[in-house]
Amino acid sequence: MTVTAQDVEQAAVRLADVVASTPVERSPRLSDRVGGDVFLKREDLQVVRSYKVRGAYNLVHQLSEDERAKGVVCASAGNHAQGLAFACRALGVPGKVFLPGTTPRQKRDRIAVLGGQDVEVLLVGDTYDDAAAAALADAAITGATLVPAFDDPRTIAGQGTVVAEAFAQLGRVPDVVVLPVGGGGLLAGAVSWLTERHPTVRVIGVEPAGAACMAAALQAGEPVRLEEIDGFVDGAAVRRAGDVTFPLVRDSKAEVVAVSEGRVCTEMLALYQSDGIIAEPAGALAAAALGAVVAVDPGSTVLVVLSGGNNDVSRYGEIVERALVHEGRKHYFLVDFPQEPGALRRFLDEVLGPDDDITLFEYVKRNNRETGPALVGIELSRPEDLPALLERMAAAPPEISPVPPDSPLFRFLL
Repeated sequence: MTVTAQDVEQAAVRLADVVASTPVERSPRLSDRVGGDVFLKREDLQVVRSYKVRGAYNLVHQLSEDERAKGVVCASAGNHAQGLAFACRALGVPGKVFLPGTTPRQKRDRIAVLGGQDVEVLLVGDTYDDAAAAALADAAITGATLVPAFDDPRTIAGQGTVVAEAFAQLGRVPDVVVLPVGGGGLLAGAVSWLTERHPTVRVIGVEPAGAACMAAALQAGEPVRLEEIDGFVDGAAVRRAGDVTFPLVRDSKAEVVAVSEGRVCTEMLALYQSDGIIAEPAGALAAAALGAVVAVDPGSTVLVVLSGGNNDVSRYGEIVERALVHEGRKHYFLVDFPQEPGALRRFLDEVLGPDDDITLFEYVKRNNRETGPALVGIELSRPEDLPALLERMAAAPPEISPVPPDSPLFRFLL
């Protein structure tokens, strides 16, 4: 199966007057970072605060009357479900949505509001793939049409309208397009249109490092299932690239890179604090890569797709924590304190610097009368202060062991 530029342009006609034509805005902060002109395609301002509505609506709109009567079903990490819910209500089609149990409550509540009485929401498993298996089984039993989040030509064509629309708004052809990658629907739609209309544009897809399924597929020559993924970037935490999206990406000139989840958190905070933009983790993926794993020529015009803004405010504690660890300002240690008066005071006086702050202090266990290990979290004012802290720790009486970010213990901290 393939997708053409004409498919994308026909999808744009179907979507006209239905979804928002989201703005393209220059980002002074990101422009300064790369030494060029960086423009954000603000799909966080879409009617469901994500570009996913484009693909879902484009597919459902093309169903026959008989198919619409039997209903539709989908699996989603949240945003695709909101897009389908919007399409179902707009077109009067009954729908059923399967979500992984890790889907933020904010997204679940939005799906219920957007779909109203037309959409039923069910939670299944812990990952997108668990939900996908349940949706596939339901479609086989009920005869409903499965609406893939990314792996269908109609979905892909709808997602491709993001880039086609942005080019028209810019009024010029950018040198580089940077966009997020989960299963590859947006990237596949973009390259399908760009290959025919603007083949010289450099296209870069950005995956989360903890779920880099498209890079794995490109290396293996076919989609492969990742055994372990980090689900933090929930909108792009996919174990396996699509069977339809993969060859479209493979046969294009697109580059695929990965960015760490900590870097994504740092960018989310910068978008919020500097630009006043609430981005979800997947929405910040593309911007996070600029200047980190993506370099562009000075003076380049860069189009960055900010793909979604469905972020649960309760997650900001974890976002700040991950950002601090990524920046080298937050560190954890196991300190084997002697069980005697003044031990903690000596640690504070002899080990901690004047600008260091203890953010966590918790005894792990008391295994004897002489010592008691404690888990200690220390936040530095500057990453460069770490070597001096480690030197003071090495000279201090207690035995102190760093807890590295790849330690299993970190699962209880983040």
